[in-house]
Amino acid sequence: MIRRYLRSTAVRLSLLWAALFIIAALVLAAFTWWSTVDYLDRETNAVILADVRALADRYDQSGLVGLVEALNERVGANADESAVYLLTGPSLRPLAGNLSAWPLGADRAAGGWYHVPLVKGGAAATTRVMHFELPGGFHLLVGRNIQERVRIRARILEAMGWGAALVFGLAIVGGLIFRRLVIARVEAIQRTAAAIVEGDLSRRVPTRGTGDEFDLLAETINRMLQQIEQLVDSVRNVSNAIAHDLRTPLAELRARLEQMLSAPERDTAEIEAALADVDRLIGMFNALLRLAEIDSGVRRAGFENVELAPLLRDVIELYEPIAEAKSVEIAADLPEGVSVEGDPQLLAQAVGNLVDNAVKYAPQGGHVRVRLEASPPAVVVSDDGPGIPEAERPRAVQRFWRGDRSRGTPGVGLGLSVVEAVARLHGGRLDLDDNKPGLRATLLLGRRPAA
Repeated sequence: MIRRYLRSTAVRLSLLWAALFIIAALVLAAFTWWSTVDYLDRETNAVILADVRALADRYDQSGLVGLVEALNERVGANADESAVYLLTGPSLRPLAGNLSAWPLGADRAAGGWYHVPLVKGGAAATTRVMHFELPGGFHLLVGRNIQERVRIRARILEAMGWGAALVFGLAIVGGLIFRRLVIARVEAIQRTAAAIVEGDLSRRVPTRGTGDEFDLLAETINRMLQQIEQLVDSVRNVSNAIAHDLRTPLAELRARLEQMLSAPERDTAEIEAALADVDRLIGMFNALLRLAEIDSGVRRAGFENVELAPLLRDVIELYEPIAEAKSVEIAADLPEGVSVEGDPQLLAQAVGNLVDNAVKYAPQGGHVRVRLEASPPAVVVSDDGPGIPEAERPRAVQRFWRGDRSRGTPGVGLGLSVVEAVARLHGGRLDLDDNKPGLRATLLLGRRPAA
């Protein structure tokens, strides 16, 4: 049980904090000890030394007799009950003072400071004394009862011990509470992760609205889960769309091949239709491969400075025959000197997809305009066709999505997806707006490269 709790990070952190707190408390106690007990020791020593100097003066003036009289005066006056005096002869027999015998803790052979236990008033007391050896083998003890200071020291030590025990106990309790709070938040994340592993991608980590670190972590995880759910839905939709869109051309291709197999002579029209179906399938897979390549970001390594005006003129020239066949006029406004850092092939394909859609959906005798903007670099392609309803524009860049107005038009629904992916790769975006009538597609390509 204890080992399991000690494995908890919360409990270990609480114990560490308690240890630091106890160390700080010990340092504070040591300082308190030094500033009180040591101060009392110095004060006691100063009082004893002052008393010794006074007795020494009396001894210098009147000799041993004067010293005995001074001691008797002090003991008789009973001015200081904590004072200790003893004058003995060479045999340690008491001559004057308030002690009846030589204390056991004092060395008769050496002078200096001593702590000796005495019994005064029927109670044991610790006494600090100073021993002097006088001429003729006489001995003088002068001291003070320091039992009160000993009690203060014991009280401080006791308080330090109880304080350390209290801090340690509070640390254990706080660690358990802290562990429970942390485990509760972690378990919420674990439950969400377990539900997602089971396939419920709609689950999210709950937040408490406190804005603390756990809420920030939960919000980050929820954004990640939202992105994962969108990616999984996108993959699911792409799979469904591929299965649906491949079924029709493959079925048509199989029917044509069966018809050609049963026909006695070669049918050129059927062969051309079969090749068209094959080209459509190849185009679909090429677009998917190109999207995967763009999403992986590997094409970013081949970026270079691309002049946009010549690139757009080449794209327009490529689509002019298709536009002329529909009597669609392509107008261009292409100022020179606009360049970006990018992949020229991807940029040409993205603009080509926009021009292809504009020509495809423009009415007979309609108009398509290609405009190049400098700041920020952008390519605007507009037409006067049916356009895309505002409610459907957010979905227009989804792979294989086709609106109701484009059901009868050839295509697989990947053109705008490629354009949007190219825009993201170049640090820009694709905006779709109403051209009144028609559609205005703006390919933003980020900032102009540094000169």
